[in-house]
Amino acid sequence: MRVLTPTSLDHALELLDGHRAEQVRPVAGGTDLLVSWHHHDKSDWTLLDLSPLAGELRSMQFADECLELGPLATYWDVIRDDQVSGSFPLLREAARQVGAVQIQTRGTWAGNIANGSPAADGVPVMMAYDASVVLASKSGRRQVSLDSYYTGYRKSVKRPDELIVSIRLPRRERDVEWFCKVGPRAAQAITKVGVALTHDAAGWRVVVNSVAPTVLRCTALEQALDAGATFADPCEISALLQRDIAPIDDMRSTAEYRGEALARLLHHALSEPPMIRACSA
Repeated sequence: MRVLTPTSLDHALELLDGHRAEQVRPVAGGTDLLVSWHHHDKSDWTLLDLSPLAGELRSMQFADECLELGPLATYWDVIRDDQVSGSFPLLREAARQVGAVQIQTRGTWAGNIANGSPAADGVPVMMAYDASVVLASKSGRRQVSLDSYYTGYRKSVKRPDELIVSIRLPRRERDVEWFCKVGPRAAQAITKVGVALTHDAAGWRVVVNSVAPTVLRCTALEQALDAGATFADPCEISALLQRDIAPIDDMRSTAEYRGEALARLLHHALSEPPMIRACSA
């Protein structure tokens, strides 16, 4: 195993560009890397250790009517920042349910995106906030909407020579912000089914995890809600969800449970008056 240690962001991008054939794995908090450590032959791994760049890449700032998270910003950074969590309360609620405190202090929001797990806890709330990802390479930068970032299970539009260098969340007045994670515990447990729900002048955002190969928006339900639909029964919501989700049976739950739980959660949330809250089940 080889470990590359850049001295700056520009140096990191040069290293990525020069080692494309080696399938370099960028590492920040390393929390997901350690989980899968014993499942892989690491003799041919090349890691790009970004941790020395915390001074350059761990920023959180408001600019141009958006919140900009640096790629090394951690869950704990958001939890302890009242301005950030006050403007985006679901970030704090999701961060509180990611692992234990040790994980929250090391795990990064960008790493949660890059890892590509369909059960990621941070991605649904970022996607519900219409987040965009800024990708950088030696040849330049581009911005990609988070809801179009994933192309399949643990696959994305990010090229091997690119790094996530920023996450941008637009600041808007929202009358609905709701997040729920269903698991055996509120934290230190992988999500069985999760959902983030927001509403603002741009319309409804319904984002789910653990019910498809990627975290995704339920566009059929969003369109119905934007058109003013109401639902008397969870079955009506379930019929719309089937157009987007594809839950599976695994060791944590069944596809049937995931689909029914998600429909009931959404029916409960949408039956309430406008709210800003979160829950765990």
